[in-house]
Amino acid sequence: MKTSLALSIGLCLRQVMANIPVNYKVDLSCDASLPGSVACLSGMSCADDMTCVKAPLHSTTNLVPFKTLFLELILLTAAVDHRTVASFAILTPPTITELAAPSTDGVVTPLFIVGMAAKVDVMALPVVLGATLERPLRLQRRQVPKSLCWARLRVRLQMAVILLMVLVALGMGTPFVVTGQTFCGNTTAHCGSGCQSGPCSGPAEVPAPGPSPAPASPNAGFFNIVGESGVPAMHAGLMPNGRVIFLDKVENYTQLKLPDGQYAYSAEYDPETNKAVGLQYYTNAFCSGGAFLADGRWVSLGGNAPLSFIDPTVGDGFTAIRYLTRSATDASLNGANWAEPGNKLSSARWYATAQTMPDSSIFVASGSLNGLDPTVPANNNPTYEILNADGFSSGESIPLAILEKNQPYYMYPFVHLLNNGNLFIFVSKSAEIFNVAGNQTVTILPDLEGEFRTYPNTGGSVLLPLSSSNGWAPEIVVCGGGAYQDITSPTDPSCGVIQPLSTNPTWEMESMPEGRGMVEGTLLPDGTVVWVNGCGQGAQGFGLATDPTLEALIYDPSKPVGSRFSTGAKSTIARLYHSVALLLLDGTLMVAGSNPVQQPVLTPVPNQTPSEDYVTEFRVEIYTPPYLQNNPTRPTDIILSSTTLTADGSEFAVSFTAPGGNTACAVVLYHGGYVTHSLHMNHRMLFLDTTGYVAGATGQKLTATMPPNRNLAQPGPYVIYVTCGGVPGYGQFVMVS
Repeated sequence: MKTSLALSIGLCLRQVMANIPVNYKVDLSCDASLPGSVACLSGMSCADDMTCVKAPLHSTTNLVPFKTLFLELILLTAAVDHRTVASFAILTPPTITELAAPSTDGVVTPLFIVGMAAKVDVMALPVVLGATLERPLRLQRRQVPKSLCWARLRVRLQMAVILLMVLVALGMGTPFVVTGQTFCGNTTAHCGSGCQSGPCSGPAEVPAPGPSPAPASPNAGFFNIVGESGVPAMHAGLMPNGRVIFLDKVENYTQLKLPDGQYAYSAEYDPETNKAVGLQYYTNAFCSGGAFLADGRWVSLGGNAPLSFIDPTVGDGFTAIRYLTRSATDASLNGANWAEPGNKLSSARWYATAQTMPDSSIFVASGSLNGLDPTVPANNNPTYEILNADGFSSGESIPLAILEKNQPYYMYPFVHLLNNGNLFIFVSKSAEIFNVAGNQTVTILPDLEGEFRTYPNTGGSVLLPLSSSNGWAPEIVVCGGGAYQDITSPTDPSCGVIQPLSTNPTWEMESMPEGRGMVEGTLLPDGTVVWVNGCGQGAQGFGLATDPTLEALIYDPSKPVGSRFSTGAKSTIARLYHSVALLLLDGTLMVAGSNPVQQPVLTPVPNQTPSEDYVTEFRVEIYTPPYLQNNPTRPTDIILSSTTLTADGSEFAVSFTAPGGNTACAVVLYHGGYVTHSLHMNHRMLFLDTTGYVAGATGQKLTATMPPNRNLAQPGPYVIYVTCGGVPGYGQFVMVS
């Protein structure tokens, strides 16, 4: 019975939690007499006992030192509802004076307790103690008669003692410790301002630039709510039939049910009707990676363990490979379920990144082996493997040094295919150029200034539009990030821009108007990038983000670094953990998702705790970019001489009706990729060379030239957009073979 119970608790923890909690190891010491909380992690302050403590939300004051914690804990029990035990996050209690004061606004004050277990995973304690992860211990500020207060105090004191005894019995050497804990590392990958991650080998790095005001875009665009996604939109992709596939984890509720009565965890959304239909899959796709195969099939790779107590029809997804087939010409495939023939990855991968290679193979890197503490190397999979063009693994998982070095910030790395066939790999703050065929690092690039940029503090990364005008030279931008995995974490407003194949590659720094975590960039057909979603404070994980960033940011790479941002329209919907954004055939941006809770919650509980302010979001929005704001005339009647193209410098014809008085038209080759967790895997866009343009003519027939090799356009489905004056016509899917 005990074994069964322990196993059930363990499975529940591993499977239900969407975030992999980073169990930080090192207590940072500091000197409270020095200004600026020297030696503390950004977002922390130096307490009286010379330890770094996380600041309360939006504040770095009134932190309580360890020597007063136990007394306050006992006193606070007099006013705490006994049904909520502890949620073990971070101490931000009210003062004794605040406790005695009557409530004037009816707002309850959250009390969080740090409980870093020596032998018990801190995330397991709320389950062991019968508390809920999403409901931290709450303090009710109210007046109580003294006689009743002392009677209750005796009971509460007894409860506190029992609780302490339980915690000690569970292996907590120091059951309650106020601490600023962070991951131990001595490489530049783990060092930050003030050597924030322990005994670092070098001096403190130069701080990244702070937020920089951006002008308002002359046309801001606008957001519209158009439908509902049917399932939480954790992963997304635009299919050759023009529809969007949403892919989620196993849930105890979605808006769609399958014929067998189970909830659907994947949906096919039609932007023409704004309706979704449920799709069935057979293994848990929770936090997977993915890509398009050369034949156009969309694959989802990896995932998490089954939740048989919720749905016994869905199996283990850690090594799963799922296929979905859609066609631009065969409507009979619409609504067809996922196929899982049984071929597997060579090793378990949760939070893996995938990149299609020039030879049609798939590079799959990183992931957790079991969803447990990533500061324990045995839980991690800092390797890569290769799938062939049909999605079958080579059977070998090969260590990748940049992932090993950057543990625990090694999951969901940013990966971009460069024009020489090598990969740009970025994780944490580190970047390199990697040759897959030779299994070797070609160039170690400089570290990027600022906070951590990948899970659990993911920002966003975009390979900027490619063009022959500069020899197809790649330029990559990385924006946003954060300091640590907690709702108190500050977010990073800075961006780094690098040309990784230049003679002396260096990061040029610029800034967004505000710090953003979980921000994602999407290429637009006019050559700009739109950045949406995310938070101004917090990190990835359940209930770990607040201060949603609602404003679209327009990034124009044609302008000098430092003046590329302008502000667009604001959404009214918070898009936090598990949100997506992707370009549609009509040139608008679909925005969906946000499910920062363990299982769907439909009604927020405002003004209680930040983790309950933002819940499961099914509403789908369309962001109309600036180039479509005033209903401009688009290119129409677009006819391609072929929809099967080859990346070998060959030509094809594009005829269309252009707006009158046009002065410039272009042909764009666009790949949307696999979207999840702020990553757009395989995302790229190329401006094709054209001839035959006649300025001002409405009837146009251009000759477009494909890129010279598959390093620039790896095989798979793409969209051709024709733009005039930056305004796109409706895109058409083509296959690059």
